[in-house]
Amino acid sequence: MNTIDLKIPQRNNKVLNAKLDLPADNKIHEYAIFAHCFTCNSNFGIVRNISRNLTLQGIAVLRFDFTGLGKSEGNFENTNFSNNVSDIVDVANFLTKNYQKPGILIGHSLGGTAILMAASKISDIKALVTIGSPSEPSHVSHLFGNKLDQIESQGHAKVDIGGRPFTIQKQFLQDLKDNNIYDIVQELKIPYLILHSPQDTIVEIENAAMLYKAAFHPKSFVSLDGADHLLSSKRDSTYAANVIGTWVSRYIEIPEGENLSTEGEQVVAYLNLEDNFTTQIYTDKHHFIADEPASLGGSDAGPAPYELLNAGLGACTVMTLKMYAERKKWDLKEVKVYISHDKREWKEVNPESTEEGKVDYFKKRIELVGDLDEAQRSKLMSIASKCPVNTTLT
Repeated sequence: MNTIDLKIPQRNNKVLNAKLDLPADNKIHEYAIFAHCFTCNSNFGIVRNISRNLTLQGIAVLRFDFTGLGKSEGNFENTNFSNNVSDIVDVANFLTKNYQKPGILIGHSLGGTAILMAASKISDIKALVTIGSPSEPSHVSHLFGNKLDQIESQGHAKVDIGGRPFTIQKQFLQDLKDNNIYDIVQELKIPYLILHSPQDTIVEIENAAMLYKAAFHPKSFVSLDGADHLLSSKRDSTYAANVIGTWVSRYIEIPEGENLSTEGEQVVAYLNLEDNFTTQIYTDKHHFIADEPASLGGSDAGPAPYELLNAGLGACTVMTLKMYAERKKWDLKEVKVYISHDKREWKEVNPESTEEGKVDYFKKRIELVGDLDEAQRSKLMSIASKCPVNTTLT
């Protein structure tokens, strides 16, 4: 995906730090806004994973830091829940003025509760998604622990949330109490997806049930079973991203068959350096992801380059065997080809070789399923070494 750094003015004369993630081919079918959690920022793993997934479908995602958080201006201690909501509205107005009116709102934790409130103030929203969001803004007050009395009596207190110190004003508590989300949700009548983990110890699963009950159809609930509140496991955040990408496609128009132009070539590989090694691969009609494993510093979001090379060899082998068996009218029902690759010394591969150094060594293990005699199996094993990719490599 392409990423543009933005500075967005909000109504209190502060500047919000934001990033606009665009599809690699810059063909945008819809715009989305992502509102992060109470103690997070726009670079959190869950935010980036979901953003990347949506850009693959032609959805541009604007992720931003709330006032006083991340790199946005202002002091968090002087903000309240209503300020979070107005930040989202200001971001939506910025998109509408400079790009296109947003059609999707996504929020994590209290950011999700804020997008529900903001949705009532932004026209033409087509889909809403909340992740681990409280059904009542006041729910987050339990995070302040034994400092609640001090906040009430002294007007403020410094609390530790997620390992970070925040000064919380009494005004913040009162604002949380004053916002009733149920009436808003009942009036929205916008397609709504709720994702929540039963094991969430920060915002209990009952919050999801209450939001689901308040919302009108079409509404959907997906359990993020085993995930923590922050979806800190890459497996959990990737799963959530895939679910959102699939669900939201029902409510927006995504033209089929459009990919990044290969400009007359057969394949284009695209990498935004902000995505580490995660690479988008496009052909004229298809798209997939390549990556490096975590052991090599990658995100393991797709096959590694040599795995793709092995896949090409394996695919070509099974296709060649199928075509040959069909032409001969042999009873070949299934083929499995197991490929391994490493680098070996020339003399290990061929003891009589005078070559020095290492050579790429590919090994095929072939499993043939069907009513085949020994002569047919022997011939198919011979044909397996003559597939076009095998020939190219040798």
